[in-house]
Amino acid sequence: MHSRVPVRPHSHRSLSTANAQLSLVEHALCPLDSEVSLKPNFIFETSYFFTDKSRNRKKAAVRIGGLEGLSAHDELYLWGLLSLAISQTEPSAEFMATPYFCLRRLGIIGGSNKGGREFELFRAAIKRLAGIRYQNDYFYDPIRGEHRAVSFGFLSYTLPLGDDSGRAWRFVWDSLFFELARATGGALRFDLGVYRQLSPAARRLYLFLKKLFWRAEETPALNLRHVAVDVLGFAATTETTPLRWKVAHCIEQLRKAEIVLLPAGETDARHLFRKQSKGQYVFQLLRGPRFDTQGNERSAEPTDSPLYEPLKTIGLDDRTIARVISQYSPRMIEQWADITLAARERQGETFFTNSPQAYFIDNLKAAKESRRTPPDWWHELRKQELARQREQVKAKSQIFRSEDDAFEEYLRDEAREAFDGVMSRLIDDLQKSGRSVNECREQAHQFTRTHFLNRFRQEHPEWQSDGPTRLGQSLSRPS
Repeated sequence: MHSRVPVRPHSHRSLSTANAQLSLVEHALCPLDSEVSLKPNFIFETSYFFTDKSRNRKKAAVRIGGLEGLSAHDELYLWGLLSLAISQTEPSAEFMATPYFCLRRLGIIGGSNKGGREFELFRAAIKRLAGIRYQNDYFYDPIRGEHRAVSFGFLSYTLPLGDDSGRAWRFVWDSLFFELARATGGALRFDLGVYRQLSPAARRLYLFLKKLFWRAEETPALNLRHVAVDVLGFAATTETTPLRWKVAHCIEQLRKAEIVLLPAGETDARHLFRKQSKGQYVFQLLRGPRFDTQGNERSAEPTDSPLYEPLKTIGLDDRTIARVISQYSPRMIEQWADITLAARERQGETFFTNSPQAYFIDNLKAAKESRRTPPDWWHELRKQELARQREQVKAKSQIFRSEDDAFEEYLRDEAREAFDGVMSRLIDDLQKSGRSVNECREQAHQFTRTHFLNRFRQEHPEWQSDGPTRLGQSLSRPS
């Protein structure tokens, strides 16, 4: 059974709005057919059209690869987790939370539902999302204001191996993806409650139309086959007539939710499509009255924080939790909560001189005053957990990452604190020479990366002999 904290019925509100990335909603991330999309080492190719700065119509080619495949249902977890990370008071690419918190906030479990099957589905979805590699030759970069060739993943993770652990799950978003998803002009906000109630195909149509309806109250003439295959993910081999009925069913779901309206004189979505030539149909939709509706997020409460459940598991009361969250940085709380819970799970209550609560608070205060750093045993435990997960990935996928990928993960996990410390000392030393802060920071970053790359190669020689992977070879093929 999962170890969970009893929660009052009102203590965890579901998110009312969520975030998606604007360029990604232009196309399907995988086929809707799970028998195709859930195959290991799958490659999915799709495309979409856009207008460049010179008002020329161009086509973006997309290739998506997955170690464990991908399900259309996984997009709820992708956009939901991204929204939870972005909604924090200090958003960062690293996000820690218990699965119970995540599923409650996403509205997947609630009331008397204590999870179970939902936890298994969540863990499996995270595993698939972490195995994704995305490439696009004309992705719109909202930060630089231009279309660029991009390649990124979604996220990495480290999860407790046992379902009875009270420790938080740790997610680390790909830095480029997180940057693009947070950028003004790169994010799309939508009603999570509406999204959750739709079928996977209708969810994709909902996000696609949300983007179009920001520009006009009526869509341009949409090509049926392009929308059905490239945007929604229906099989390209499907005959035109079945495609019309499938897309009409999606439209009907959105019409009932008042997200779209049918053109004047139309009462049935099945009669919406206009024939242009043999096998070619187009359709248009109007913006519905609930398009602009966004849920009202009330002011944040301690129970809305992903820090709440780990602190509650340690044994802190609500008043103390509220005080801790207000007085200490989220990163520091996450770290010492994980240390405390790891100590209790592995050493038992006898590990603590007084209590887990006293141990946590004392260490938190000392760490804030720079009088204490995480213990060596915890660093070693983290390294062992990461090593076990790497071995699992290798054994199950038989696909090896490049040294570059492994080095970047090493910097995010094992060497993160040491890297920051060396960087800080180098910046201080370089500033004494009278250089600008930006120049010192850039040079210190370069020196520090070189130093830790050499250290990484000494500690992990196994990555240096890896050749190209089947996934890497497939992703690098010309379109």
